[in-house]
Amino acid sequence: MSLLDAIGTARDIGRLQDIAGVLVRHGLGDLVRRTGIAGLLASAGRALRLEAPKAREPKPLEAHLREALEELGPAFVKLGQLLAGRSDLLPPAYANELRRLREDAAPVPVEEIRQALAEELGAPPEEVFAEFEDEPLAAASIGQVHRARLSDGSRVALKVRRPGIEQVVEADLRLLMRLADVLEREVKELRRYRPRELARQFARSLRAELDFRVEARHLERINGDLPLGSPVVVPQIHDRWTSERLLVLDYFEGPSLGEWLESEDFDPATGRRLARIGADAVLHQVFVDGFFHADPHAGNVILLPDERIGLIDFGMTGRLSEERRLELMSLLAATAQRKEDEVVDILLDWSQSPDTQIDQLQADCGAFIDRYHGLPLGELDVGELLSDVAELLRQNDLFLPSDIAMLLKVFVTLEDLGRQLDPDFDMACHVEPFVERELRNALSPGALLRRGAGELRQLASGLPGDLRRIISRARRGRFRLEIEHRDLERFAAHFERSANRLTVGLVTAALIVGTSIALNVQAGPSVGGFPVLGLMGFATSIAAGLWLLFLIWRSPR
Repeated sequence: MSLLDAIGTARDIGRLQDIAGVLVRHGLGDLVRRTGIAGLLASAGRALRLEAPKAREPKPLEAHLREALEELGPAFVKLGQLLAGRSDLLPPAYANELRRLREDAAPVPVEEIRQALAEELGAPPEEVFAEFEDEPLAAASIGQVHRARLSDGSRVALKVRRPGIEQVVEADLRLLMRLADVLEREVKELRRYRPRELARQFARSLRAELDFRVEARHLERINGDLPLGSPVVVPQIHDRWTSERLLVLDYFEGPSLGEWLESEDFDPATGRRLARIGADAVLHQVFVDGFFHADPHAGNVILLPDERIGLIDFGMTGRLSEERRLELMSLLAATAQRKEDEVVDILLDWSQSPDTQIDQLQADCGAFIDRYHGLPLGELDVGELLSDVAELLRQNDLFLPSDIAMLLKVFVTLEDLGRQLDPDFDMACHVEPFVERELRNALSPGALLRRGAGELRQLASGLPGDLRRIISRARRGRFRLEIEHRDLERFAAHFERSANRLTVGLVTAALIVGTSIALNVQAGPSVGGFPVLGLMGFATSIAAGLWLLFLIWRSPR
């Protein structure tokens, strides 16, 4: 199936032309060519000027890529943010530049927001709330936030989905999914990036962000996991008015950390305490709860009275299974203890690549471990270590799991925020107690017995169903056995040589037998009393035998 067949509708072709035009305008015409978009548009009868404007401001290519994604709209901004956390796929310069992607967008006219609120609430906002502010607090690519007041006087924040945004996003997702499918199938050099998997992950994440009920569930789960008396708080959800397109939650009175850092009220001593509180809270979410806020930048952290911290915007969250947390902690411990084989095994489990050059990976892992040799766990720079892991995977054509890639982004963001609050902030000092405690708990006899019992229970419960499906497929004639061969061509060559030698041996044996008979026949010309025909056969047999012995002697096996 061609790229043109995959894209399909004229509407998609028009949007693709818009995308190509923006990329070319930002000097990314080569990307348009290499992905096949230029040929597709030409096949569809759409002219595309591939030369970038000469007046384009000279900037690094990665900066133009970021600007192009911002110009293309919400779906592409989110795609860039996803790729920013994939240091295993992109060179560091591109990943760092994409982390600067802004979600700021022009505000939606308040009349459209009022209409959307009336549809969700069943009445104009003034009839539902005691007060509604027309001026938005924030405007992003997916939603816009307004402040309101309840009848009891408490303030709430209304996060409203941009009207019509779902149609725009779905059109772009449809295009990206089809394009990813074709690219993985037809562009060999892009196959290692697994475009289909990335597109599915991206589509799943973006659709979840479009549904504010998902964000509400995330918020409630984080709130339920917070320890009693925690200095970190999250806003309460008002379920009565919350829906797919509207999220109503408590409004936190106070400046964001970003605003506080730039204000005259900034106090270094308070900054050090806040850095410790915030780091411990997120690390508790990561290593203990396995469910964490995945975008803890300065704008999503609110400074509350009594040095409490309010976390907001839970559209992007991450999950780590118990097994993944154990793998991550084992990687950190194995690096500090110079256990090269354990590091290789963990990276291979993460990448699940059948074509990995193990010797090269082991050599790279040895060099990677040498960088951290002698450092205790408490002195490891976790953000830098995970960045080095991503670079190691990228150099070996391996793939970082999406949950670990998300965690890498969190550590980079968290360490950057910690350094803004406290120039002497050391993430490793906060990571060490969590890793040591949780690793000790995970490897305790009780935990091992519990996991083993769980796996046996899962195996026992799933085995009858698996056998039933195998037998059912066999009865229907749909049972299929797939065998993966390696170096079959080499085996075939060896087999062919062995067959040729066997043939030479059989022919030689036949010549010897025939020569013996011919030597006893007294007919025809003779030399020294021996028939010429027999002597010729005897000489040929000796030559063939010697040639066969030479081949066997020269063979390595």
